[in-house]
Amino acid sequence: MGSMISRRSFLQASALTALAPTLHARRLQTIGVQLYTVRTLFPDKAPETLRAIDDIGYREAELTFGGLDRILPAVQATKLKPVSIHLDSTMVTKGDDDTLRRTLDDLKKRGFTYAVMPYLPPAERGGLDVIRALAAKLNHVGEMSRAAGLSFCYHNHAFEFEPMGDSSPMQVLLENTDKKLVGLEVDVFWVSVAGHDPVEFLTKVSGRAPLVHLKDKAEGTPVLYKESVARTAFKEIGNGTIDWPKVLRAAAAAGAAHYFVEQDQTPGDPVESLRQSFTYLSKLEY
Repeated sequence: MGSMISRRSFLQASALTALAPTLHARRLQTIGVQLYTVRTLFPDKAPETLRAIDDIGYREAELTFGGLDRILPAVQATKLKPVSIHLDSTMVTKGDDDTLRRTLDDLKKRGFTYAVMPYLPPAERGGLDVIRALAAKLNHVGEMSRAAGLSFCYHNHAFEFEPMGDSSPMQVLLENTDKKLVGLEVDVFWVSVAGHDPVEFLTKVSGRAPLVHLKDKAEGTPVLYKESVARTAFKEIGNGTIDWPKVLRAAAAAGAAHYFVEQDQTPGDPVESLRQSFTYLSKLEY
C-alpha cells in the first residue's frame, strides 16, 4: 500500500511539474534595449535619450562599437547595464589578432559580458565554402573572447537561411562552429522573414542562444533572404504577427539569458516605439 501511495504521489508531482509553465505564468524580469534603435538621436541627444529609455524601465543595454567612447559614459549615468556589444564586423573578418585582443580586453574592463559579430556584409558573402571559412574565423575569435573573459556570439539576419543544395549558411555555421566558443544572438524578426518559425529555430539551437533580439514583423512581409525589407515591416512588439508568448517560452527553454528590444526602423520617435514595446512586454505573461 505504501509503495502504491508513493508511486501515485510521484506521478502526481510529475504531472504538476509538466504543467508548471501553464500553472505559473512568467514575465520577463529584465528587458534590454539594442541602442541601434535610437542611433538617429545620438549625435545631439545621447544623454537625454538614454535617460528617457531608463525612465521607461529598460535595465540592460546592447551597444555598438562605433561611438563607444562617447556613448558608454552616458549609459553608465543611467540604470542601464551595458551587457553586450556589437563589434565592427571587419574586426572579425579582416582584423589582426593583436588589435582584436586589445579590444576584447578593453571591453571586458569596461564591464561587457558578450561580444557579438553583428553582420556579414553582402560583399563578403558567397557560397557555403565562404561560410565555412567564416565559421573558422568565428571559432578563432571565440577563443580570443574566452581568453579575455567574454562570451562571443553571432547575430543572424535572413540570408543565413537561404537554401543551398541540401544545406544553408546557417546549417553550415551550426555544424562548423564550436558551441563552447560561439553562441548565437537569435534575431526573431529575421528568422521569421526568412520563412522559418522562430520557436522551432530556438528549440533547434537550445543551449547555445544566450542572447535574443525582439522585434515584431508586419503582416504581409514577404519571405526574403536579404535585408531589403520595407521600412514598415518593422513593428513594435505586440503590433505584428509574431507569437510572443510562444517565442519567449521557447527562448527560456533554450537557455536565453538576455533579451534586447531592437526596431531597425520606426514610424516616428524611436523612443516612443521602445516605450510601446516595453509596455507590451512588461505585462506579457508567457
